[in-house]
Amino acid sequence: MEKEKYIESLCKEAKVAQRKLVKLNSEIKNKILFEIAEAFVKEKEYLQEENRKDLDKAEKYGLTKAMIDRLTLTEKRIKGMADCVREVAMLPDPVGSIDKMWTRPNGMKVGLMRVPIGVIGIIYESRPNVTSDAAALCFKSGNAVILRGGKEAFYSNQAIVKIIKDVLKKNDIPETAVQFVANTDRELVKILLKQDKYVDLIIPRGGRGLIETVVENSRIPVIKHYDGICHIYVDEEVDFNSAVEICINAKVQRPGVCNAMETLLVSEKIAEKFLPLIAKALIDKNVEIRGCEKTINILSKNNFSINRATQEDWKTEYLDLILSIKVVKDIDEAIEHINTYGSHHTDSILTDNYWKAKKFLEEVDSACVFVNASTRFSDGNQFGLGAEIGISTDKLHARGPMGLEDLTTRKYILIGENHIRE
Repeated sequence: MEKEKYIESLCKEAKVAQRKLVKLNSEIKNKILFEIAEAFVKEKEYLQEENRKDLDKAEKYGLTKAMIDRLTLTEKRIKGMADCVREVAMLPDPVGSIDKMWTRPNGMKVGLMRVPIGVIGIIYESRPNVTSDAAALCFKSGNAVILRGGKEAFYSNQAIVKIIKDVLKKNDIPETAVQFVANTDRELVKILLKQDKYVDLIIPRGGRGLIETVVENSRIPVIKHYDGICHIYVDEEVDFNSAVEICINAKVQRPGVCNAMETLLVSEKIAEKFLPLIAKALIDKNVEIRGCEKTINILSKNNFSINRATQEDWKTEYLDLILSIKVVKDIDEAIEHINTYGSHHTDSILTDNYWKAKKFLEEVDSACVFVNASTRFSDGNQFGLGAEIGISTDKLHARGPMGLEDLTTRKYILIGENHIRE
C-alpha cells in the first residue's frame, strides 16, 4: 500500500505542476534551461562523485564494457549534457503554435494549435544523460515528467534531478514538474504504469525486455522501439575508401548504442574486392565477423577466418563489437532483407547512383533511412532537435528521434463572429 501511495503522490503532484507549466512563456522557460545548463557545469565534481558510486557497483550488476561506457559521466559528457540543454533552450517553442488555419464558407476560422501532452513517464536504463535530455525537452514543451532510471545509474540520475529541482525552486517553478522515482524496486514501475488518471504517455528507453514489460503492463499509451537492428547496404556504384570509413564508424564508434550498425549487406558485384578491405578494417578494430556462406568463401580465399552467421544473427541487436555480413544479389534483395529482419529503426545505403538512392529511401520501411551516411547520425541532437526523448519505431503520433514537437499534441480551435448553428 505504501508503494502505491508513493507513486500516486508523485503522479498527482506532477499533474498539478503541469497545469502551472503551461502558463510559462518561452522567455521564462529558456532562462531556466540556460541556468540548468550552467548548473551542470558548475556542479561537475558533484555529478562525477555520485556517478562513481554507480560505477563502483557496475561489476556487481554484471554490466558489459559497452554498458559501463554508457554509464560513465566524464567531464566531456557533462559538458555535452549542458550543451544539449542549451540547444533545447534555443529551439523554437512549439507550444501555442498554429499548424494551419482555414476559413469556412460561413466565415468561421478553424485551426490546429500545438499543446503539451501533459504528464510523461520516462522509464530507461543506464545512460544518465537521458535524465537531463528528457527533463529539458519535457520542460520546454510544457510537460511534467516522471523519471524512472535503472538501478545501475541511480546515484547519477538522482544527482542530475537534484540540480534541476534546485534551479526550478530558485525560480519559483514547482519542482514537482520534474519527478524522480527514488527507489529501484521494479514493482514501482508496474504501479506507475497503472496511473492512467494522471499520466498521459509512457516512453521506455532500453532493451527489449524492458520495453516488452512496459507494453504488457501499461494502461497508458506507450511509444516504443524494441531493437536497433540497423543495416548498411554497400552498392556496387560506390567509392570503396568512403564506404569502409562509413561502415567502421557505424559499427565501432559506439557499438553499445541502438543506432550502431549490426548487419552489413554487400552487393555481389563488388564482394570479391570489397569484403577483404572491410574485413581487415573491422578485425583491426577487434570486431568479430559472422558471415553468410558467400562471405565466408570470399574471405577464406584471402586468409580471413570468420564465424558462420545463423538465421538468428540477422535479427540480433548485438550492442557489441560483433557484425553480421551478407552478400546480396542487388538492391532489391537488400531492401527485402532489411524489411524482413530489421527493426524499422535506421538503415543506410552507400551508392553514387541517384535512382538507387531514391528507391532505397522510398522502399525501406524504417523510421530513419539514410543515403551515404553512417547510421550513427540517427540521433535527435544530430538532426537539429537539440536532444531527443527517445527514438520511436511506431507509426502513430511520432516516428524516429523525438524532439520538442513530438512532445506536443494538437487541439482544434475555432474563432467565430457570434456564429450560431442553424
